Amino acid sequence: MQTQTATWSTPAGKIPALPAGKAMSARQWPWQNKLLATLSEAEYERLLPQLELVPLPLGLALGEPGGHHGYAYFPTNSLVSLLSVMEDGSAAEIAVVGSEGMVGMGLFMDGEPTPGRAMVQSAGYAYRLKADVLQAEFRHGGELQQVLLRYARALITQTALTAVCKRKHSIEQQLCRWLLLSLDRVPSSVLSLSPELIGTMLGRRGKPMADAAARLQAEGVIHYNYTRGKITVLDRSKLEARVCECFPVIEKEFARLLPKSAG
Repeated sequence: MQTQTATWSTPAGKIPALPAGKAMSARQWPWQNKLLATLSEAEYERLLPQLELVPLPLGLALGEPGGHHGYAYFPTNSLVSLLSVMEDGSAAEIAVVGSEGMVGMGLFMDGEPTPGRAMVQSAGYAYRLKADVLQAEFRHGGELQQVLLRYARALITQTALTAVCKRKHSIEQQLCRWLLLSLDRVPSSVLSLSPELIGTMLGRRGKPMADAAARLQAEGVIHYNYTRGKITVLDRSKLEARVCECFPVIEKEFARLLPKSAG
């Protein structure tokens, strides 16, 4: 069978997989992704030889509008934004994916080119699975198919509420929602990203976003190092007190639809 390759402007399909020794030193394992962790031991072991560990640097585009996905990505400690891209090149986040999910949902839906962009917003690692392998597994109709279908429904809920949030809620509430969703998808209280990237994620640039971040920092909720592009969450409870109702609804839907780890 011929290996499928990606056709994106950023050659994400050519990211080299880490050799076994380096993979072990990176201390990243497939079960650190919650979707893979839900599989039974037999299913997990059967899929394991097909999974490749790859680094995902900040700002890497895993998919561009009109591009074909050569791989699905299951993040372990990285964070990926799914972006809607306009004709003028501007973009806004519609969902965020981390250790709870996967990037490349179109592969098991219809296999058609993606209409949006998937961009790494916090560097780390992911396990990738070739598109044809994922599609074959999905057609097989086993555990992975059921897990992916439940995840797709949860992701649709996040996408819908993100759109509502951007129309109905303040920039500070949106920032709190975004920070909490990101926190729950990476194994750290520190997020590494640039102010420009935050503006793109929220669909707002400049002073409103900067003012909202400054208020949260002044109140001891976060510490934002603009030079290094690092946000440290100091008090999650204060974030939760300021966030809109979108965040708990999204999290409840993920908890309802995605089973606990089989292990």
